[in-house]
This record gives sequence, structure tokens and C-alpha cells, in this order.
Amino acid sequence: MSLADDLKSGRPIVSAWSVVPDALTVELLSGQGFDAVTLDMQHGGHNEDSVLRAIPAITRAARPALVRIPVGRFDMASRALDFGAEAVIAPMVNSAEDARRFAAAMKYPPLGERSWGPTYANPRAGGPDPKAWLRDSNTRTVSFAMIETRTALDALDAILDTPGIDAVFVGPSDFSLTWTGGASIDPLLEDMMGAVEDIARRARGAGKHAGIYIMDPATSGRFVSMGYQLLATGSELQLFRIGGASLLGSIRSSIG
Repeated sequence: MSLADDLKSGRPIVSAWSVVPDALTVELLSGQGFDAVTLDMQHGGHNEDSVLRAIPAITRAARPALVRIPVGRFDMASRALDFGAEAVIAPMVNSAEDARRFAAAMKYPPLGERSWGPTYANPRAGGPDPKAWLRDSNTRTVSFAMIETRTALDALDAILDTPGIDAVFVGPSDFSLTWTGGASIDPLLEDMMGAVEDIARRARGAGKHAGIYIMDPATSGRFVSMGYQLLATGSELQLFRIGGASLLGSIRSSIG
């Protein structure tokens, strides 16, 4: 089942968030039970080469691969799809024009302007007939436009109305940064929660999906109740920190 199918099912999807540009590390992360794995090129260490090499480690675990591209690198959206990613998250989509450019890179004509050449993606998917691949690609690939600023919030309806935009994804840290005029970074800032809920409500009302980065796992249920379906969390750094603290705590407790 593809990520697009999972999203249509309505069930919550929890994606790990990889920041270490190493295929072996991604292979280990892919085996930890997450529903999907996102490779972060914006703030994480992933680059074009590591995305190309890490995606098979995810798909071998029967998980969909997502890629967050750097700001404005819509060309990399097409590259990520050609490498075998099922979804792309584009940061700082602040206008209808940003959304149009992103959608153009994500979708084949007539919906978009994506160039033909699934050199790695098609073989990695088992080598389906190219005609069938082309026919299904625009519905199989998922475009997440990140909503992270007041400007994006003001343009939300236009972004959602853009053909080829399938979903929005909230970056709560950046959203809080702009919400407070640069005074604070607080991804759980209560003052902005009404706006965060409104983003999901408007996305779902437009027939689109909504995702968000989860800083505190204990808040996941709250965001699901708002309408968020894709929950991203659990970077290698976070998992190492939690696992290391648990392991050392047990050892030190046993030693006394």
C-alpha cells in the first residue's frame, strides 16, 4: 500500500525523521516500527547522494520514503521522486506562486511540468509498465506544502486551491517564531494553537491532508483530534538520546 493510500484510509501515520546522511543508519531507523521515514535535506544532513542511496533502505523495510527538500529547491522535488520517494515536503511555501512552482515539479503534465525520467524510481518499484507508471504517478506522489509563517497562513486558501498540492505540513517551531515576531521558539505555544487547528480544519475541508512535526510525543493525540494525520518525529538524535538515557539509567540503577 502506498503512502497516498494510507492517507486516504484516514489512519494516523507516524514517520521517523532522518537527519544522518548514511544509508546504514537509515536502514536501522527503517526497522524500528515507524509507518514511514522522512529524509531531511533542509535542517538535517541529507543531500542528493544520501537520498539516492538511502531510499532503498526504507523501501526494503516496506515503508514509504518521504523527503523534505531545502527551501526553494523545487528541482530537488522531482529528483527525490525519480529516486523513489513517494512524497516531498517543501518548506516555506508562503504564496500561491510558491505552491504552483512546487506542484509543477511534483506532477507530470497536464497537471504539472515534471520531466519524464524515473530512472531509479521505476525499477525500485518492481519495474511496472511505463505507461501504467505515468498514468498513476500524479495520484501516487504526495506533495506537502509547509505552512510556517503568518504570510503562509494568510495565503492558505490559495495554496490549498493550487492544483497538484495534496497536503499541508505545519512546522510548529518556525510558525511560533513568526507568530511571536521573532521573540520566541515554542512549538507548543498555546496562543497559536487556534491557528494550528484552523490550518488542519481548512485543509481537510478542501479535501487535502494535514501533517505536523511532533516535538512532544504526549501531544500527538491532541493534534490528531485537530485533523492532523501525518505525524513526524523521532530523529536519530532523539532516539539515541532517549535510548542512551534509558540504557545508562538501567545500568546505573542496577549498580546502585
